[in-house]
Formats: sequence, structure tokens, C-alpha cells
Amino acid sequence: MKWKKTVAGISIALLTAYVVKKKLDTPYISSEKALQLAKESLKEKGMIDGSWIYTEAEDYIQNDLSYKVYKAGISTNSGGENSQYELIIDAETGTILKAQKK
Repeated sequence: MKWKKTVAGISIALLTAYVVKKKLDTPYISSEKALQLAKESLKEKGMIDGSWIYTEAEDYIQNDLSYKVYKAGISTNSGGENSQYELIIDAETGTILKAQKK
């Protein structure tokens, strides 16, 4: 009976170690965090009406530098004028690499 508790404890410890290692091995911020940072940056452009983001990081090259990025979009409203922005966000830092007004 005691060996069952020991095996269960070891199993839980191994599973926890695996999950923590997997989390630490991922150098990218979550897509939700990247979108949150982008929204904070664009608040000065007006009230944010809507947003979207692709959840998978993609390869992107800018100025001969390679990045993993998220593609996103944000809609704002300022003084009754609606604006839409398409964004390229660095998946490691959350920095907006490109913002294009549509």
C-alpha cells in the first residue's frame, strides 16, 4: 500500500518537472500577452474597438534580420473616426516591428 503512494508522488514530481521544463524552454511570450502589449501601445490612437491575433508564431524577415512574430490587428475609434491597424509583433519581446494603418 505504501509503494502506491510513493509511485504516485514520484509520478506527480516527474510530471511537474516536465511541465516546468517545457514552459522554460519556450522563449516566446504568449499571443495573448503580445496582443495586450500592442493594445497598450495603441491606446493613444483612440479607444480600442476590437482586436485579433494569430496564435502561432511565424517566421518574418525585416532588414535582413529573422524574427518569430505574431500577426495581429487592432481597430480604434478617435473622435468618431475609425482606424484599423495591421501589426507584426516580435514573439520574444512583444515589440511592434511594423504597424500599418489600413
